[in-house]
Order: sequence, then C-alpha cells, then structure tokens
Amino acid sequence: MSEFLAPRFAGLSPYVPGEQPKDRTYVKLNANETSVAPCPGVARALADPALVAGLGKYADPHCLPLRETIARVSGFTAAEVFCGNGSDEVLGFLLLTFCEPGSKIAFPDVTYGFYRDYSATYGLDWHELPLRDDFTLDVDAFAAFEGTVVFANPNAPTGLAVSPDEVARICAAHPERLVIVDEAYVDYGSQSCDALTSTHRNLVVVHTMSKSYNLAGAHIGWCVAQADLVKDLNDLKFSFNPFNLSAPTMAVGIAAIEDRAYMQACAARICETRDEVADELRELGFKVLPSVTNFFFATHPTLAAADWCTRLREAGVLTRYYKAPRIDNWLRVTVGTPEEMAVFMRETRRILGA
Repeated sequence: MSEFLAPRFAGLSPYVPGEQPKDRTYVKLNANETSVAPCPGVARALADPALVAGLGKYADPHCLPLRETIARVSGFTAAEVFCGNGSDEVLGFLLLTFCEPGSKIAFPDVTYGFYRDYSATYGLDWHELPLRDDFTLDVDAFAAFEGTVVFANPNAPTGLAVSPDEVARICAAHPERLVIVDEAYVDYGSQSCDALTSTHRNLVVVHTMSKSYNLAGAHIGWCVAQADLVKDLNDLKFSFNPFNLSAPTMAVGIAAIEDRAYMQACAARICETRDEVADELRELGFKVLPSVTNFFFATHPTLAAADWCTRLREAGVLTRYYKAPRIDNWLRVTVGTPEEMAVFMRETRRILGA
C-alpha cells in the first residue's frame, strides 16, 4: 500500500472475483455467467444510429426510461425503482445511504463475499449469522437481530432459498431496521419478495441483469422499495456519481427487460440442464444441494473439492472453489450450455475414473 492510503482502509481484504484467465480457451463455469447471447432486442438497441449520435451528450442521470420500463414490467412505479451499475453498486448505495459507520449489520456466514467487504469498507459493525447445518438460512436468528440484515435469496454459493413468508417474518420482527434481500438468482426457480415492499417499508429487494438476462458484461442492477427510500438513494447518488449508467447501458437494459419471454426461456433451459447434471453427479456418488439458481454446490466423499477444481482447470474447465470454513470440500459449478456441461461431466468422470 502507498503512504497516501487512508488509515481506515489499511486492513481491507478486497473481494476476489472468479478468475478470468486469457491463456487458453476455457469452459467457464466459475463466475455464474453465461455464453448464451442476450435477447435479439439488445443487438438492435446497440445498432440504433440515434444512440451513437447522442453519445456526445450526458445520459439521463435519473435513469428514467429504464426505471419506467422496469416499473411497468414489475408492477411498480418509477418512484419505487432505483438503478445502479450492477447490483453491487446498488448494494453499495444502500449501505452508504442507510448505515452510519459503526452500525450493526448481519449476513450469513456462508454467502456472497461482497457483503463482508462492503461492511468493512464502510466501517460497519458486521456479524456473520451461521447457516444451519444443512446450509439453510436461520430465519429465527435473522428475525432476532436488531440491526440491518442483508442476505441473498436464493443464497450463493449454496443455491438454497427461503419463502416470502419467512422474509416477511424477518421484516416484521424489527420494522425499525432495514432488510435487504438480494435476488440475483430469483428467476431460476424461487419466488420474488418484491410484492412485500408494499406492506413492509423496511424491505428493499435487489435485482440484476447479469444472470437470467445474460448481461453480465453490461452490469445493470436495480432495487425496489417504497418511494421515500428510493428518493434517499437517488439523493446519495447525486451527491456521489449522478451519471452512473451510460446511454448504451440503459438502452440494453430496456431492450432486455421488455423481452421477459426470452429471459424466461433461457432460465428454463438452465434449470433443465442443472437438474439433469445434478442427477448425473448424484449417480456418481456426489452430494448436490437442491439448487434454485444457475449453479449448483456439490461435494464427494472421496474426491477433495480442491483437487476436483484443480484437475478440471487443467482440462480447461473453470469452477469455483472456496477455501473457507464449512465449505472447503464443496465446489460451486455454474450451469452452462448442454455442450459445456457435457465437457464438465466427461472430465469429472475421467477424474473419478468412472
């Protein structure tokens, strides 16, 4: 670190994304991305001459056309939608806006690592609430916690979800604190909590286009909440980075959100492939958690997860291994196309000698 780094950041451990190596062609099953193209409307939006002609002007800092489109499709008003440069930025604005330094915040002990990193960056008093032995969320523990809570639903890397009724119970237990539900993977088989925001004003539900909309490279996120919370978020945004989404990014987002049928068809294919591969792995002796995401979490009684990951990488298949308590013998595998998963299964069988 340099001598100019602010002392409060001296002990930070930055988030480590899934690796993006360029030394060869890989089957990339390590970052919950997809090699499937987004809907055809995205290409048409990017080819619009008016879009190119307008690049000399600043984009709408209010992101209003995108917010209006999301609101119309989702059953909200634009005043109840906040947009950001990916769900990560949305999460960052939520913690910056609604948490003071030293505020208490809780998230699961096994979950998306950015919650911990954001909490450390903003100087929050963060607590990890353990998942149950079966990796399900301990709803009672989150209901009892008196500070802000944030959790992915479905969770990553486990792929498990809790019901909207259980989320409502967490919200109702302490209506004076914020509940942030990260629904990055909701389109792969679980139920959204969006509708709960009308009756629980302490609830914010976060979404992304990086997964089911096949737009990880565009990095578009949003959240829904009651209008006064969204106004607070926009006030902070205009005090920090008003032009957080470019005109091409918003055009892409509008095209994608309007073609929900394409998104749903892509998600359905992922779910079908996920379940087929999970069944194949179980036949080989693996334990695979019942995922409702675009990935699955698996372990084997005799094949160490670290070795499985390393040997797959040597064969050109990237997966995600976590050297962390409780999950250091589990592997997270993104569900790719049937062709990509056939390579994954072929190499897994080879490694097992099956």
